Amino acid sequence: MCGRVIAKSPAEVLVALFGVERRQGDMPEPLPRRYNGAPGLEYPLIIREPDMPGSTFMMAKWGFVPAWWTPDKGLPRRPVNAMAETVATNGMFRGAYRSHRALMPVDGYFEWKAIKEKVKQPYAIALTHGRPFALAAIWDRYRDAGGVEWKTFCVITCAANELMSRIHDRMPVILAPEDYDRWLGEEPDPRELLRPFPSVHMTMWPVSTRVNSVANDDPSLIDPIEPEDGEPEA
Repeated sequence: MCGRVIAKSPAEVLVALFGVERRQGDMPEPLPRRYNGAPGLEYPLIIREPDMPGSTFMMAKWGFVPAWWTPDKGLPRRPVNAMAETVATNGMFRGAYRSHRALMPVDGYFEWKAIKEKVKQPYAIALTHGRPFALAAIWDRYRDAGGVEWKTFCVITCAANELMSRIHDRMPVILAPEDYDRWLGEEPDPRELLRPFPSVHMTMWPVSTRVNSVANDDPSLIDPIEPEDGEPEA
């Protein structure tokens, strides 16, 4: 599961780090800084556009709706995650997986560990180098009942690595920089990239339960605290 992210780096940092050549016209300036980014909000994605060199920044809403959805089908389900094990075959996702893959640049994400009945300790997770990194995503576009086009996406998850398994059994697919081109390329099924990221390059720390509410979104949310269960930071 991946349902909250830290996305605080400004656009110029992301452009330099990911080598983005262009931005679509709907990119806000500056980008919103999110310390408790939730589904339903818009985020910058990095994509490849047909017949255009290099990569492009595009805004899309977190909560996937496939292109084949139409208003007569009722309200769309809007999943925020797709499982690596089934994304290539699940009818909801397979079309976008083949042709609409994207990078979601983030500075980190959150996960919750169950420590007792109805009590969970939130953790912030990032990479040890401290820079933004890319989650594997898929995106698509659809038209609502008013004919307005929307771009939406979801994040692909895989089994947890050794570090993450201490708090949860799933994690988002984190792509290494050397795999960006392949993920954004035309290969229909680069499934070998959908694997757990090495624990040695990751770090996590307990944070305040204020992050439980999406109404809270400020830098203090990622400050480390003493965990309720007494586990050491990693």
